[in-house]
Amino acid sequence: MPEPTLLVLDADPPPRLGALTGRARIRYTDGAGLAGELPHADALLVWDFTSDAVRAAWPGAGPRPRWVHTASAGVDRLLCPELAESDTVLTNARGIFEQPIAEYVLGLVLAFAKDVPGTLESQRGRHWHHRESQQVAGARAVVVGAGPIGREITRLLIALGVQVALVGRTARRTIHGVEDLDRLAALADWVICAAPLTEQTHGMFDARFFGLMQPSARFINVGRGPLVVEDDLADALRRRWIAGAALDVFRQEPLDRGSGLWDVPGLIVSPHMSGDTVGWRDRLGEQFVAMYERWAAGEPLPNVVDKRRGHVPSPDVLDAPEI
Repeated sequence: MPEPTLLVLDADPPPRLGALTGRARIRYTDGAGLAGELPHADALLVWDFTSDAVRAAWPGAGPRPRWVHTASAGVDRLLCPELAESDTVLTNARGIFEQPIAEYVLGLVLAFAKDVPGTLESQRGRHWHHRESQQVAGARAVVVGAGPIGREITRLLIALGVQVALVGRTARRTIHGVEDLDRLAALADWVICAAPLTEQTHGMFDARFFGLMQPSARFINVGRGPLVVEDDLADALRRRWIAGAALDVFRQEPLDRGSGLWDVPGLIVSPHMSGDTVGWRDRLGEQFVAMYERWAAGEPLPNVVDKRRGHVPSPDVLDAPEI
């Protein structure tokens, strides 16, 4: 039986796939060459998960891979109607980024509450500025996105004594539906977005939403950039509708040097790094090799994406106190 052909949409540094020697014919391509290579591949590893090449190339002529795996949590850069309607199995990198992203969010919450940015600014100016900080325990948070990242963020916040309401696409047992979001956001000290990007979530955080939040509240986005209307967020911060915000993801990445977001008061800008800890690429490669072995053996794959919804279905239950 011939070895399956594994096509890799490459990025630098490349994945370590030496463990698949003798078990796969591995071919590498960039975005420009993807359309020509797709008909010859049994499986596709989207290592360059910042590329839109799959979405552009998939509708072309010829056979398509039976399995596509992306080395990312989100699949919005891949999905197109033709892929969604095909028999191709789509998987993601669930299990790699949850803990690092949750830790990053926790760091932002603590930095805001203890005014670390203000302390650093005062230190640079050699200004002894004594003030009171916010206690995190007892605060109220809304986490939007009931997938594994949102659930891990919720778990760590609860460990700090925060009262958390987790909001998902639909209400189910201990998870609120999106119809509860406005009410919960109006009561919250923190609104944290970890939602997938879909037609329904695009631009959901806009001027109307920020107008619902308390003037003392903060907003954090570690989901996808287009979930937020960035101009509306900047305006809300300038008008002091909310006390602060942090964005780790943006509509256009990298953020242009001329973007006004760099200078918005109360906004922390980070370069899409919340899930990237030392060794993360190696962990992604090891995860894919283990999944390839299951696929080659005809075993069921983990992390299978519901292509209609745009994410991996999540469990319904989370033990979290409600706001």
